[in-house]
Amino acid sequence: MKQDLRKLGLEQLKDWLKEKGEPAFRAKQIMEWIWQKSVTDIQAMSNLSKNLRETLSIEFVINPVTVYKSQYSDDGTIKSGFRLYDKHLVEGVLIPTETRMTACISSQVGCSLTCKFCATGYMKRERNLDAAEIYDQVILIKNQAEERFNQPLTNIVYMGMGEPLLNYQAVLESVEKITSPQGLNWSPKRITVSTAGIAKMIKKLGDDGVKFNLALSLHAANDEKRNTIMPINESNSIKNLTEALTYFYKKTGNKITFEYIVFNGFNDTIEDAKDLLKFCKRVPSKVNIIEYNPINEADFRNAEADAIEKFAKYLENNGVTVNIRRSRGKDIDAACGQLAIKEN
Repeated sequence: MKQDLRKLGLEQLKDWLKEKGEPAFRAKQIMEWIWQKSVTDIQAMSNLSKNLRETLSIEFVINPVTVYKSQYSDDGTIKSGFRLYDKHLVEGVLIPTETRMTACISSQVGCSLTCKFCATGYMKRERNLDAAEIYDQVILIKNQAEERFNQPLTNIVYMGMGEPLLNYQAVLESVEKITSPQGLNWSPKRITVSTAGIAKMIKKLGDDGVKFNLALSLHAANDEKRNTIMPINESNSIKNLTEALTYFYKKTGNKITFEYIVFNGFNDTIEDAKDLLKFCKRVPSKVNIIEYNPINEADFRNAEADAIEKFAKYLENNGVTVNIRRSRGKDIDAACGQLAIKEN
């Protein structure tokens, strides 16, 4: 198989051009076509000579992600199945609101973490996505926002299929391509990476001085309950996560968002809110309370509305910033926790 041109870094491309007797400045032109203009056809790189384009086409290919199919929710949400070059599928979602156009993108084919409330957790992890495959999802969803709503994309959340911190290098490289002046030139403050909680990788984010927002899928603030629904907690306890998040905050100055689904009869009491409050007091943070979206594989139910209100009010009365997020795209299984490939 030919190598994907987008896997080459700038210096590698310069070396290849030198071997072919081409000037080094062509490397920058090629990179602009790929990462600024999002071109996936080598022949479209019109400021390169015909001979260079032919030579590139002989040795390289660009494997773009394509839309396999899209579903449209009554609330405007669009869920797309994206086909990768090796026929694997992942899902991504455009979430439109009055003030935002958000792309929810995937970082892995499937997932290895087996969270009990998440449809993707019941899938096998097939492989990691590379940086270009993550980038392509952004471009495709950006195009949907512009074509369907005549609005630009405003936010990107790595909250689709997979655990981003178990695909660390490709995720950071994709963020670099999206935020770089040589790429899409986005502000990293418009990007959020969500993790189920890999403590050592959270510390690495701090060491790497990332500028994007970090969200932790928490859903229970004591080990016994969190172990029950998120097996990853057995090796990444609340104590370990507290240490990692504190370290991350000291290194970056970025507050963390805790995502908390309030399940009926499981983590919806004031005692649970007290556990969450203790956790919030240890790390500068805010809380997004998320509506639970049912899946066939699990029998969890969303908490009653009054329980959610009391839960949120307790946190707010004790100085925690709380947002209650309403689900979007439930009718097409596009809401949080519902992404799983269904081919028919």
